[in-house]
Amino acid sequence: MSEKYKTPRTTELEFGGLLGAVCLPVILPLTVLYLLLAVRTFDGGILNFPPPLPSLPELWCPTSFLFVVGWVALQALLYLLPLGKITQGMVLRDGSRLSYPINAFHALLITSGLVFCCVLAGLPLGYIYDYIIPLAVSAGLLALCLSFFLYVKSLCAPQSALAPGGNTGNHFYDFFIGHELNPRFNSFDLKYFCELRPGLIGWVVINLAMLMKETELRGSPSLAMILVNVFQLLYVVDALWNEEAVLTTMDIVQDGFGFMLAFGDLTWVPFTYSLQAHFLVRHPQELTMFSAFGIISLNVLGYLIFRCANSEKNLFRRDPTHPNIAGLETIPTATGKRLLVSGWWGFVRHPNYLGDLIMALAWSLPCGFSHVLPYFYVIYFAVLLVHREARDEHQCLKKYGLAWQQYCQRVPYRIIPYIY
Repeated sequence: MSEKYKTPRTTELEFGGLLGAVCLPVILPLTVLYLLLAVRTFDGGILNFPPPLPSLPELWCPTSFLFVVGWVALQALLYLLPLGKITQGMVLRDGSRLSYPINAFHALLITSGLVFCCVLAGLPLGYIYDYIIPLAVSAGLLALCLSFFLYVKSLCAPQSALAPGGNTGNHFYDFFIGHELNPRFNSFDLKYFCELRPGLIGWVVINLAMLMKETELRGSPSLAMILVNVFQLLYVVDALWNEEAVLTTMDIVQDGFGFMLAFGDLTWVPFTYSLQAHFLVRHPQELTMFSAFGIISLNVLGYLIFRCANSEKNLFRRDPTHPNIAGLETIPTATGKRLLVSGWWGFVRHPNYLGDLIMALAWSLPCGFSHVLPYFYVIYFAVLLVHREARDEHQCLKKYGLAWQQYCQRVPYRIIPYIY
């Protein structure tokens, strides 16, 4: 193998470096468990520490583990179905491009049909609410096992297949951040599969289970619960419909597949992103039509910014001469590519993050203002996006150099106009 294709060792460590790599695999699962215990208490207080500690049978249930494994296996089967198109990913270090199936939206439709049939057959979807803690523990255990497998597999991968940021030579850090960029079994891409399917579709199913549980307890779902379900379903549908766009994201292009992404995809996303719906089961909220209209308007605003900004970016990457964006101003770079400096990307540097944050707030508002817990998502997401934005800025400065500095001068605000 030519030396130029080898992934060089990196000394740039992220997420707290070695300390973060050692501590976060413990802190993140405990955080998920703490949030799930807190949301089920009478007052739903996130600051009441410690929450009631569960017994071992409440934490671990073999049936729940089999349920999680079966869920992931179902999504893997749907991934392999010959539905949708096959598209090419970004050019890799060795000049090759991997092929990816674009059928996640089909998987959502088939899963929805199966869930609908289960509900008609009388299967209690409320089981998910009753056993949410052992389900989360099972998902975390599966993510941990997957992470160990991925790291062992990566030790046999060629140098050209390693992730730029996960080749430090430190076992703890590379295990956490991900040593191999695109671990695969033939055409089955493990990272790409986990990125959207088990977690995002699982998030929708958990939300629906919370709605069914509320209906079981009170006779009908509340307006607040309906809004949370509809808002978050729209977000997931958008992600799966635009699945091809994920192939250009940092998660796919830059980050390896290790504990960070495995746990995030399989455990963190479905069990913490559904906290608002989970909260509303035990803490019902009454919404006036006026407040509901305001929350809906806020979510629509956030979604329009998010979708328009992402569509503009994706269209520019695919076809810079397309009539819809031909009039936009750009800056040439030394790489031969150009940077957008008008349209949404001339408004702020990360307009899609702005839309994301507005939607995150709209998802929490139906839960009222008496508790902090439902706002965990928007607080966490703000921290995540600021951190991701900093990573984006660092990578773009390395890649585009002077052109990126010119772009930053032209577009001074990162996410929120006149504030940040």
